[in-house]
Amino acid sequence: METDFSIVCLNLFPAVADTEWRKSCKFVNPVFNKTVEHGFPHQPSALAYDPKLQFMAIGTKSGAIKIYGAPGVEFTGLHKDTTAVTQIHFLSGQGRLLSLLDDNTIHLWELVGGNPKEVGGVRREGVVSLQEVNSYNLPGRPGIESCSATRVTVLLLLKSCDLLCIGTEGGGAYFLEVPRLSLKDNQTLLQDEISQRLDFNEYRCGKALGPVESLQEHPQQAGKILIGYSRGLVVLWDLSTRHADQLFLGKQQLESLVWERSGNLFVSSHNDGGYSVWAVTSDQSCNPLPVSSTIPYGPFPCKAINKILWRTTQSGSPLLLYSGGMPRATYGDRHCLTIQQDKDHITLDFTSRVIDFFTVHSVEQEKEFDDPSALVVLLEEELVVIDLQTPGWPSLPTPYLAPLHSSAITCSCHISNVPPKLWERLINAVFHYIKPFSLQQELLLTGHEDGTVRFWDASGVALTPLYKLSTANVFHTDCDPSDSQDLNDDPDMQQEEEWPPFKKVGCFDPYSDDPRLGIQKISLCKYSNKLVVAGTAGQVIVFGLSDERSDHLLDVSVMDLLQDREGFTWKGHDRLDLRLKPPPFPPGFQPLVLVQCMPPASVTAVALHAEWNLIAFGTSHGFGLFDYHRRNAVCTLHPNDSLAMEGPLSRVKSLKKSLRQSFRRIRKSRVSGKKRVQEANAALAEHEDVAPVQRRIEPRSADDSLSGVVRCLCFADTFLRDGTHHGPTLWAGTNSGSVYAYALEVPGAGSGRMCERGGVNEAGMCVEAVLGKEIQLMHRAPVVSISVLDGQGKPLPDPYEASQDLASAPDMTNAHSVLIASEEQLKVFSLPKVSAKTKFKLTAHEGCRVRKVALVIFSSATQEDYNEHTLVCLTNLGDMHLFNMPGLRPQVRYDCIRKEDISGIASCVFTKTGQGFYLVSPSEYERFSLSAKVITEPLCSVLLDRLLDCKPCGLEKLSARSMLQLALSECPR
Repeated sequence: METDFSIVCLNLFPAVADTEWRKSCKFVNPVFNKTVEHGFPHQPSALAYDPKLQFMAIGTKSGAIKIYGAPGVEFTGLHKDTTAVTQIHFLSGQGRLLSLLDDNTIHLWELVGGNPKEVGGVRREGVVSLQEVNSYNLPGRPGIESCSATRVTVLLLLKSCDLLCIGTEGGGAYFLEVPRLSLKDNQTLLQDEISQRLDFNEYRCGKALGPVESLQEHPQQAGKILIGYSRGLVVLWDLSTRHADQLFLGKQQLESLVWERSGNLFVSSHNDGGYSVWAVTSDQSCNPLPVSSTIPYGPFPCKAINKILWRTTQSGSPLLLYSGGMPRATYGDRHCLTIQQDKDHITLDFTSRVIDFFTVHSVEQEKEFDDPSALVVLLEEELVVIDLQTPGWPSLPTPYLAPLHSSAITCSCHISNVPPKLWERLINAVFHYIKPFSLQQELLLTGHEDGTVRFWDASGVALTPLYKLSTANVFHTDCDPSDSQDLNDDPDMQQEEEWPPFKKVGCFDPYSDDPRLGIQKISLCKYSNKLVVAGTAGQVIVFGLSDERSDHLLDVSVMDLLQDREGFTWKGHDRLDLRLKPPPFPPGFQPLVLVQCMPPASVTAVALHAEWNLIAFGTSHGFGLFDYHRRNAVCTLHPNDSLAMEGPLSRVKSLKKSLRQSFRRIRKSRVSGKKRVQEANAALAEHEDVAPVQRRIEPRSADDSLSGVVRCLCFADTFLRDGTHHGPTLWAGTNSGSVYAYALEVPGAGSGRMCERGGVNEAGMCVEAVLGKEIQLMHRAPVVSISVLDGQGKPLPDPYEASQDLASAPDMTNAHSVLIASEEQLKVFSLPKVSAKTKFKLTAHEGCRVRKVALVIFSSATQEDYNEHTLVCLTNLGDMHLFNMPGLRPQVRYDCIRKEDISGIASCVFTKTGQGFYLVSPSEYERFSLSAKVITEPLCSVLLDRLLDCKPCGLEKLSARSMLQLALSECPR
């Protein structure tokens, strides 16, 4: 796919041995860029829609404005002050918008074109960005000390887009010229001018009319506006003659106004939960009574109707939409929006507060009817779209802005270069989303508190929901669905819930049925379509992808990680009970086997090797190995059952005895062994020479209750017994700085494709594991990551990649090595002798601790066949360090995440191509890139009717179009 670059591409090679070759390629250091935010804006506060350009804008409480168009078209602007955006209004068709902040300032924003650039000899148009170009603060009235009188309550931009009407708390209306934002003093309308025309014998709401609550322009007569005051009075004001054409004497506190398309009537909503229809006539200047008044959910006291819309249709019956109005005593805590048309009546019931809403309808002046096609509702936690043309008014799936936090995110996993077959089968499992496959499809998997795993298309700017997998239907939970089903079968309950006619809408659900369902770890093999999901209650489920519906029974295996250890009592939560007969599994990922860890502690690490049909998993009580092909538990081990020998490094070789036999024998000397280790480490610390630039690191206690937590697991085909024979191995790292390496005997490994389950060739054959090496880091710092490197210092390929020629085969002729990253240092050991080759003490040099580690590939922007592996390290201070491999030479450091943002640091996940994601809020992922070649960011061009300012090179006139034309270029490039 041809790409459109907006910046000069930089060559990125973190480490090249040949310095002259670097110079010839014009080597440039890596550049850290935050590229795009995925998900739903955090704490939205305002909404606007441009029907001409079909743009939607969302403002937030942090002062951000985000404009959305077609999927992948996004513009973001940020006010200088972190102040809530209260209102947004588009200058229709111009690519401009006005924003009102909570500090009473008005700001004008524009889409501004960047400078054209030449990239690779090709001239490219500049990227369009959203920039603030003007601002205004309404001054106080002379003689009035308090500024509350001029505090802005509502804005109205006339259709001509040259005049902005401002309503204030003091009841005054002011007018600004747009886009200059200059005040027109001769148009200012104060309450006194309206009060003089009132007959207070007839209108008894007091001389103070209250703040201006609503401003609405006449749909057919330009220059006439409705001004609605808080006390209930509504005035039809003519701007050209500065005359009140008609007064409407409402006596109930006003909330909002809306015109009917013809301009013959308008509708007002009030704080008593009712609305009134008013006729606009020319034969009377004062109208004391509405045509009709209705309290839809009366007669008992109701909450206010905050906003109301009236849309005409060809069927004759108008469509009425309003938020609020619920009976105060019974449903006052509900967040609702009602849709009414003739006898059809639905009350949309949301799980979060309604911020604002609009309809997508015909705005052409020559059209007779509105004929709305969709309703867009901005909620506090999600965006909901309702189809208004289909009977029953169903909701529509959104291509982006899906709430990532519909249930709280607990873990994530990124899959790059998804095979076409897996992508197509995922798409076929769902029917509402179809997207053609491209060469570089990416998946982002998120685990959630409610036991679901969600698959997202992370290939481009728009993070699109693809597929949702739920694990809750496998178990009985504390809030079983059958309980609520019994309540719904009660005729009395059904009778009570008939009115209002509630309809649950939206997917945001902050409450989990059972906290034990929470997903903690995810691992997916994209070639075999095997998925491993591990949870909070020790459950580890292996899934397989199926295109057909199935009602098979789930195989269950229980693995006791403590092996009935004496003197231990589990005081935590119980394991989840399996359903005896779960409902049929739909097409998609279906559970094959459940491994239940005992005690049922949260799973802290998981590894999958689909080519060997093995999974490894760890908790705070040890780790286990399971053969899901033969449904066989291979082994378990509690880390505290082993001893660290004298000194900073120990090597234990025991290839002939099983795990259980090896560690039962030394269990008796555990106490004395720990004392010897503590004394040896203390003596080493006293005599350790510390360089002037290094910090002294104190050894950690061996008696820490969290020392047994398994932090990472890794499968590798490498040399563990000797330097001539390689084979399957398993590596495990713990919270106490211990690393265990096991030699595995896997039937069929290395002989091509594994036989199907129950094959004759494998009868009676089982996987065996024997402890081969044990490493104890001196300061007992928790092990964050383990990676085995081949003879060239490159990471080993994923399962199936080498055997199926999907990647270059690893170098098995030279000696392998293992990279162990702890919280304090990075260290490379040679294999099979396990001797230290090189290290970098990050804590001693930088004063920080390692939180995340990844091996990524940086590709050259000029040399297509050149790439390099680099170690990327994220610390507890939020900064990112890059090291060359395998020399561990520091390359560059970047500030990435605020050190106070603990959840953002903990949620960070890297891609194999030098990009990454982290949660910048509970509902948003920030995407970043370290590569100059692989960048995913919105690069959009906009053709507008107006001249598009191009700074600093003056004006660039673009071809005039009545509709928006978007040229979108998405990378990865």
